[in-house]
Amino acid sequence: MSDAAQPTAAEVRAAAEAIKTALDRHLAAVERRSGEDDPAVSEAFNQLAAAAEAYDELLYDRYDEVTPFEIPGAEDTLPPYAGPDEPHAISVLIRRDYTVAEPQRLLAQAQRVEAAEFDDGGEDDRAAATLPGALGILFGEFEPDEIASRHKEFGLEEGDSTLWVTASEEPPEAGEWLAAPFEHIDAQQVVCRFDVSAVFDDDEVSDGGDDDIVFVDEDDEEDEDEEELEPLDAEK
Repeated sequence: MSDAAQPTAAEVRAAAEAIKTALDRHLAAVERRSGEDDPAVSEAFNQLAAAAEAYDELLYDRYDEVTPFEIPGAEDTLPPYAGPDEPHAISVLIRRDYTVAEPQRLLAQAQRVEAAEFDDGGEDDRAAATLPGALGILFGEFEPDEIASRHKEFGLEEGDSTLWVTASEEPPEAGEWLAAPFEHIDAQQVVCRFDVSAVFDDDEVSDGGDDDIVFVDEDDEEDEDEEELEPLDAEK
């Protein structure tokens, strides 16, 4: 940014004063709140967020400094629900992230599934020989909820996850959203949202957190695999 376009020191100071005023208004609205969804508190919150964001930008442009505050973006907050009072249809949108922590375990589990389904003996062309192929086999065989509950058995490590429930007057036409399942979501029709992330859990981990972890010796891994997965129906 050129010197001519930089904000003045007075503009930065005015933005700082605006934050102080917004803080006072927010505290006053909280003290007078009439309920959990008091619109005055929501408005004061939005004003405070806007003032903090403006100050942060001016501070950076003028002095190349930032504040320690994280301003929620539009993607992090939801507007008030404005969907139907008596919805006739709901949509559940789920995203779960995993890390492939143990590739060999994942491959082994996929190969067990494939071996139970195919008896032709030809292994060269089997999909379970590659990680993408193994993932396709496992997610094709097991429901996503079962994989989520047994992810360690498949060599996966959980990452962030989110679940959104949206409401609508009528169900969508069959097949119309399959090509882009997470596009065109009306945020005002989101009934509820649940997020799971290490961002929220880091402060809650105790010093004895490792007590819940069971370590498996490599020599025992094959026997454990035999016991962990339920018997597969070879006729599926």
